[in-house]
Amino acid sequence: MRDTFVTNLTRLAKDDESIFLVCGDLGFNVLEGFRDSFPKRFLNGGISEQNIAGLCSGLSREGYTVYFYSIGNFPTLRCMEQIRYDIAYHNENVNIVAVGGGYAYGSLGTSHHATEEIGMLRMIPNMMVTSPSDPTEVNDILEITSKNSCPSYMRLNRSGEEIIEYQNNFSLGDLHHAYKGSDTPKKAFLSNGAICFEIYKDLVEADAKADLFSLPVLKPLQKENIFNQLMKYDEIIIVEEHQLIGGLGSAIQEVMYDHFSSSNLNTLPKIHRIGIQDTFQSLAGSQDFLRDKAGLFNYRNYI
Repeated sequence: MRDTFVTNLTRLAKDDESIFLVCGDLGFNVLEGFRDSFPKRFLNGGISEQNIAGLCSGLSREGYTVYFYSIGNFPTLRCMEQIRYDIAYHNENVNIVAVGGGYAYGSLGTSHHATEEIGMLRMIPNMMVTSPSDPTEVNDILEITSKNSCPSYMRLNRSGEEIIEYQNNFSLGDLHHAYKGSDTPKKAFLSNGAICFEIYKDLVEADAKADLFSLPVLKPLQKENIFNQLMKYDEIIIVEEHQLIGGLGSAIQEVMYDHFSSSNLNTLPKIHRIGIQDTFQSLAGSQDFLRDKAGLFNYRNYI
């Protein structure tokens, strides 16, 4: 996902002179192509993410479409106040891109785990919040954010993710059908981010009858479409590499219960949420090791 982001941002910047990339002292052997192609539209802001957020707001006011790129929790948790006041409050054209969402930098410990930022950013007005599941969704979201002037957030994994063969076209804020189990499935999995591909692989290997949807854009949402699609199932399993509070599962429950309360329907699908409990992981280890410790692979019990 990281490499897809950089490659396609460089491609877009060739035709769009407003695109400006700022990084937080990282991206070595990754960002050099953009830096060398557009030296006047690239800046390494150093280990100073709070200052970078304000800088990006200023660049936006000068007419730039700004991308602020750093590791998981640093452009998000570290500078949430600056995002709220300098960027979102003024509705600036600043796109925050975090590489290494969830437990991707798990070996570096809790300081590098980004497992709460989606919930925090989803509550800030004006923010578009995204978590693509594969490189094709990264490109789809990048095409949108390069033309949309609202502030946004994109959570990326590190690199090496494979492609999902989707059943329908990408649509902003709607479900992206990743796997079709049967003509009349009773069960659907719903996820986003890199863990969505893990579910996809397991469903393909098991020749499972359940469906799988990615929801790469958590805000804004096409709420009525999502409600109508999910009402076709008896059981929904939501899987996220994020705290259970405030993330994907919370967003879906809001959609389902808000629509249900104003409808004449008598039942809702049974919803199971699999995510990180209200705790920190004090251990260091690989992404899969920490996913297992957090119980994220329990979705396999539903396949």
